[in-house]
Amino acid sequence: MDKLRIDKWLWAARFYKTRSLATEEVNKGRVQVAGQDIKPAREIKAGDHITLRQGPVIRTVVVVGISQARGPAPVAQALYAETPESLQTRTAAAEQRRLAPEPAHSLDHGRPTKRQRRDLDQAGQAWGDRWSASIDD
Repeated sequence: MDKLRIDKWLWAARFYKTRSLATEEVNKGRVQVAGQDIKPAREIKAGDHITLRQGPVIRTVVVVGISQARGPAPVAQALYAETPESLQTRTAAAEQRRLAPEPAHSLDHGRPTKRQRRDLDQAGQAWGDRWSASIDD
């Protein structure tokens, strides 16, 4: 066997957990062969360059082998070789995500806690009046 459908190969190479997920990703345009959008029935062979996006990560791999059966991870990793440029960009993106600040730490204000609401009520600021939608106030 020297050719296989792209959705079957992506599933066998463990890029996606199910074949239907692989088909959806191909249909959404997140998988390209030689820089062109494809359909799930597109047949691939050894030597094809595949670019796929998994979340924020974009990977470029070269097909090394073909397998219709989904096997263990070491066997699946032998079906492709990731390009050095792809490895470099993937590690740089992972480092950037690791060093990125936690978004929740930038929040200074928000909804007060129960204790803070009680303190506001005791200080003379009624919490309920602040959010009133009535025109009379």
